[in-house]
Amino acid sequence: MLKPRDEADIAEIIATAAGPLEPLAGGSLRGVGKPVAAETLDLSALSGIVEYEPDELVLTARAATPLDTLEQALGARAQRLAFEPPDWTRLLGATGKPTIGGVLAANLSGPRRVTAGAARDHFLGFHAVSGRGDRFKAGGRVVKNVTGYDLPKLLAGSWGTLAVLTEVTVRVHPAPEHERTLLLPVSEPKTAVRSMADALASACNVSAAAFLPGRGVGLRLEGFIPSVSARATQLLELLGGPECLWLEAEDSRRFWTEVGAAASLAAHPIVWRLSVPPSDAARLIETIAPEDYLLDWGGGLIWIGAREAGTERVRGALKRGHATLIKAPREVRSATAVFQAPAGPLAAVTARVKAAFDPSGRLNPGRMS
Repeated sequence: MLKPRDEADIAEIIATAAGPLEPLAGGSLRGVGKPVAAETLDLSALSGIVEYEPDELVLTARAATPLDTLEQALGARAQRLAFEPPDWTRLLGATGKPTIGGVLAANLSGPRRVTAGAARDHFLGFHAVSGRGDRFKAGGRVVKNVTGYDLPKLLAGSWGTLAVLTEVTVRVHPAPEHERTLLLPVSEPKTAVRSMADALASACNVSAAAFLPGRGVGLRLEGFIPSVSARATQLLELLGGPECLWLEAEDSRRFWTEVGAAASLAAHPIVWRLSVPPSDAARLIETIAPEDYLLDWGGGLIWIGAREAGTERVRGALKRGHATLIKAPREVRSATAVFQAPAGPLAAVTARVKAAFDPSGRLNPGRMS
């Protein structure tokens, strides 16, 4: 294991490495992707908040800073990360802590993704080291930064295969005074998707919509208490005034934490994550007939729990979108295309980008294949 002290050490190690490297900070996402045969590059020394400007809604931290450290600092100033990064440690059976660099490298976004955008949409800037061993930076500390290429969006979702993030800057948002979740007693996916679509398209400003079989459709409202109450009444009228259960404050937060973590699927050895148009969700559930599942993002995100990979059954059902094998035993991940390969011109562009950032294939080789 190699343990650099700072960015300069990382650049030297990568530039002189004789073989491949696996950048690792908290390690909570190590089980996603194909297993990597490489020496570990331990980034744990790159931790801590560098600068936090609550009035400017901007925070800069070293990449290995634990996510809970950031959330505690933000909570003390009634602020938050609007993209609601999920914690998959229970789902994956991991022992490490999520870090801000890992969250951004994986572009992890929770239930609020459907209204607040993805992690990459809040990723303002970074310092990093490429697979060539070159230190570089991009973006900045302002929301409307127009200098150079929008490299934060490129690195978000690259899973550490292009460069090693050393420092990141993110936009933060004020936290709401209150939140309330309406639980509708819905049992069928088709009805659930229709209810979620109606709620999200309404003027009620629903911030998250999910369907958990056995629990129903969850619809979240956030804001000042009088506003939440008024919109809750309006939402009930819109949906026909059904009998329902309300989850308030901490109960609501706990519900959405579990949705983002796909906690109900943690016992399954195989877990797929499908990103699709919401209008396809009900058809896909009927076609795939999963043992267990949940819908998030108004039906745009399908989580599937199973005993066997069933790759052809899952990916063969897709007409649009893509499917990622998030959890599986090592031998299954080794033999499966964990990330769905891009097609046509996009595949060629992806190869050129990889060659530009990491021509020798030193960083996480094969992880996304």
